[in-house]
Amino acid sequence: MVASTIGYQDTTLAAFHDTLRQNGVEVLIDVRAIAASRRPGFSKRLLANGIATFGIDYLHLRDLGTPASGRQAAREGRTAEMRAIYEKHLETPEANFAFMELKELVRGGKHICLLCFERDHKSCHRAVLAERLEQGIGAKFIHLEPLPPQP
Repeated sequence: MVASTIGYQDTTLAAFHDTLRQNGVEVLIDVRAIAASRRPGFSKRLLANGIATFGIDYLHLRDLGTPASGRQAAREGRTAEMRAIYEKHLETPEANFAFMELKELVRGGKHICLLCFERDHKSCHRAVLAERLEQGIGAKFIHLEPLPPQP
């Protein structure tokens, strides 16, 4: 089971789309608590419609998003604190249910890709999800990095 993660920080929508296509992503799973963005094309509906033109499905698993306190810690570079907040969040019934759904999607055989904002997966909660899936069901994750904008 091969899966991937991706962040859209410091990239263009075109480079993001190209990265998904070039890596054979079939289902983009949005793990943001709030699937909205100030970046054009990265909000839920526009993102889903945009990738659909390339035959990529979209699913928003809101309950796997980071709570507000975790997002604040991440913005301030307090990654260990963000991870601790997120680990505790994953113990909630809602997050646990969403994680079980995610596990089934990964087992389903399609190439899924977890989406959040941060370019570096190590500073994002999607790394926690990837680690749990690697340890729990033996999934192998590739962390995709779209090209940054050219000057």
